[in-house]
Formats: sequence, structure tokens, C-alpha cells
Amino acid sequence: MSGEIDEGCSGEVGESCGIVGVVAEEAARLAFFGLFALQHRGQESAGIATLDAGSMHLHKDVGLVSQVFRGENLTTLVGKIAIGHTRYSTTGKPSARNAQPFVIDTQFGPLALGHNGNIANAPALRKELLARGLGLMTGSDSELLAMMLAGTPGKNWTERIARAMRSWVGAYSLVLLTREGLFAVRDPWGYRPLAWGRIDSGGWAVASETSALRVMGCSGFEEIPPGTILHFDERGLVERARADIEVPQAACSFEYVYFSRPDSVWNGRNIHAVRRRLGELLAEEAPAVADLVIPVPDSSIAAAIGYAQKSGIPFGEGLVKNRYIGRTFIEPTKALRRQGVALKFSPLKETLEGARIVLVDDSIVRGTTTAPIVALCRNAGAKEIHLRIASPRILHPCYMGVDMGAEQDLVAVGREPAEIAAMVGADSLAYLSLEGLSRAIGVEGLCRACFDGNYHIPVDEGFTKECFEGFGRGTI
Repeated sequence: MSGEIDEGCSGEVGESCGIVGVVAEEAARLAFFGLFALQHRGQESAGIATLDAGSMHLHKDVGLVSQVFRGENLTTLVGKIAIGHTRYSTTGKPSARNAQPFVIDTQFGPLALGHNGNIANAPALRKELLARGLGLMTGSDSELLAMMLAGTPGKNWTERIARAMRSWVGAYSLVLLTREGLFAVRDPWGYRPLAWGRIDSGGWAVASETSALRVMGCSGFEEIPPGTILHFDERGLVERARADIEVPQAACSFEYVYFSRPDSVWNGRNIHAVRRRLGELLAEEAPAVADLVIPVPDSSIAAAIGYAQKSGIPFGEGLVKNRYIGRTFIEPTKALRRQGVALKFSPLKETLEGARIVLVDDSIVRGTTTAPIVALCRNAGAKEIHLRIASPRILHPCYMGVDMGAEQDLVAVGREPAEIAAMVGADSLAYLSLEGLSRAIGVEGLCRACFDGNYHIPVDEGFTKECFEGFGRGTI
């Protein structure tokens, strides 16, 4: 992943994707509601596939969920089983041909696939498929999963999925649609969240986050364990299987810091509560003398509340976010990127003027938009700006589906906090410690590789976002 995004992390890190699955009347419409609730996870493209009388129906395109789907195209997505996907590109360009779900014909019937994550051994898998004479149409690692499933033997789809999982190394939460029904799959490391619930009005739903399940009408939910395959049809949950793969757990710590909605639950931990705890521990580790604690909205609000409560410094709203700005597909020039921050945030001069503030953000990745945010506060009259980051320094790129760029893109590499503070115009800068991060999350088996370089799986440093794009620079 490589583009800049308009949400959180000072706009410096790309979202993960969002996936849903539904078995119910008006499945496509419920899938649309679920994707809308997961819009924060991906803003490049969206798609829904449905199954009706053994036939697949598909609509997908670039754009936000509300732009891709209208009443007229939702009515063509007939059937009681659906899967949906909203994308931020982890492998492959943000183009229509890389949009998901992928739908292919196989010897076992049609297959639709939606993927959240990144396959670390995708280069080797792609080479293997091409050597077998198979044609590939996209630059996405997700297509590789669909093609491998199409060629995997087995008496049913559950068996084929379990066999194929032995070859997949990396992060993958999947929804699959076949004539046998809906399948939900989590990688054995448990990198990305996935949960399911029963729809109160009748039916079943699967989603990347529990908050989306509530939007689709589920009053309760169950998190899908790592390495698990669930099979649903119109009767409900008909099969639960587990791939025979023993690996250490590696839940992405960045889901807690930034990706997930605050009203979601993952590994039994409410995201809002975790973020407040991040802020509390940050206040203990990095106190400041100030008049107000100001969050960078939205994903830093809970951490700022925690910092304010622990420190005793009043919480204040100093930046107002324009929540109607989505991702733009017209890339701005470098000269206009700084102005883009002013489109997203407006400073409250009455709050900031003459104040010493603790400015809380969830993370700093590249540092490209932190300086403009600090400048907004400074120009609005803030007397002192003490930047506090509710996560550790990011020193290593992510290969599990988080857009952090290469190591040379990371502002903290080779720089101490005081130097970064001077670069972004803050009076001081401090990060939460690794120990504080782990204490706040309180979950065994975390992936903290972007902070400490301890990757749970082998990574290929030459595997970049667009390394599979062989169709030239145009968009297909």
C-alpha cells in the first residue's frame, strides 16, 4: 500500500480492507449496510457478489460504498447469500480491475472471494501459478488465493480451503461464496479480526468488525478464532472446521491503535476502552505542563480523554474535523497536500489562543501531515504545543496489510523524538512505550513488528505494493 488516506494517523497510513458476508432475505442490501459501517477501513473501491439459484451476480467499482451502490444496481444483486468488500489496496493499484470480490469459474462451480490482509509469500505463490500456465488478470495477492482454491482438490469447499491454507503465509480474513454457501476464514496467526452473529430478524452475518454486525441487525456476536473455517447456508452455521496449522498468535496491535471503530470488540477487548487506556499510560510515561489536552480527531479522541483524566489537565476540542471528506481520486500536487490538511481540520481559535496544549495523536508514520496540523494550532494562537503519541515509534514497515511505506519513508528511523519535534514544529514530542502499548491492549500474542521489528513470519523486503502490476501505467 502506498497512497495517503484521509483518516487518522494524521492521514499518513492506509486502512485495511473491510469484508462482510450475509445469509438472509435482501442479502445484498444488508451487505451494503455492513460495508457502509466499514467504510473507514477502505475508500478506494467496493463490491458485492450474491448467489441466486446457483448463479453469481456481481457489482463492483472504484469509489466509496455510497458512490458504487445505488438502488438500481442493488436490485440486480438477487439472492439470499452475499459477500461484500471495501478496499484499500495492500497489493496492486487502486484500480477497477483490482476491486473485489473476485469472481471466477472453477471446476467446482463459481467462486467469489473477498480478502482483508496481505499474503507475505505472494511472490512465490504467483510464480508457482504462472509456471503452471495459469493466467492472472490483476496485480492483487487476493486473486492468487482464488486461483489456488480453484485448483485445490477436495471433496468439498471446506476441505479445499483447509488444504490451500497450508500454502498461505500472512494475514487473511476471507469471505467466500460458492454454491455450497458462505464461508468465513481467518488465518492461523489471527492478524485481522473477523466475527459473526445471528440477525435478529432472521439470518446470519459475518464482518471484519463487530460494529458492522450491529448495523446489519445482530444483537450478539462471536469472534471467529484464528485458523477457523465457518460454513453457512440458508439453514445457518452448518460446519465449523479448523486448519491443522500450529503457529504463534499475532493479532495486529495497529487495529487497536487506529484501524478499528471505537465501538468494535476484538479479542474480547473494546477498542474505545483500549484507546483510553493508551492515553492514561501515555500521561503516566510522558507528562506535560499544559492548559488543555487536544485530540487529533477522530481516532485519537479516546486516547486524549484518557490522557486528560489521568493527568488532570482539562480535555478540550481544538480541531474540528470535516467528516464529509472522503478519499479523493484526484491526487493533489505536493504544493497542495499541506492545504489538504486545512480541508480536513479547522482550528478553534477561541480554544487554542494563548493556550499551552498537549496535542494527542494515535501515531506518526511518515510525518507528512503532522507538521501542517501543528502549524494549524500554532497559527490559531497556541502558545506551546506538546505532541504526545499514543503508540510507540514506528521503525519498521508492515508486510501484513498496513500501508506504512518502506523503511526510508518512516520519519522515526534514525531520528530521536527531539529532532522530530523540531521538524514538525512542536515544543516537545513523546511516544508511548512498547510496554505501555502491550499493557493497554492486554492481549496475549500481539504483532508489534512495525514497532520492534519482530516479524512472526518470514518477510520479503522486495515485495512492494505494485510489484505485480505488469499492465503498464494505465488503469484497466
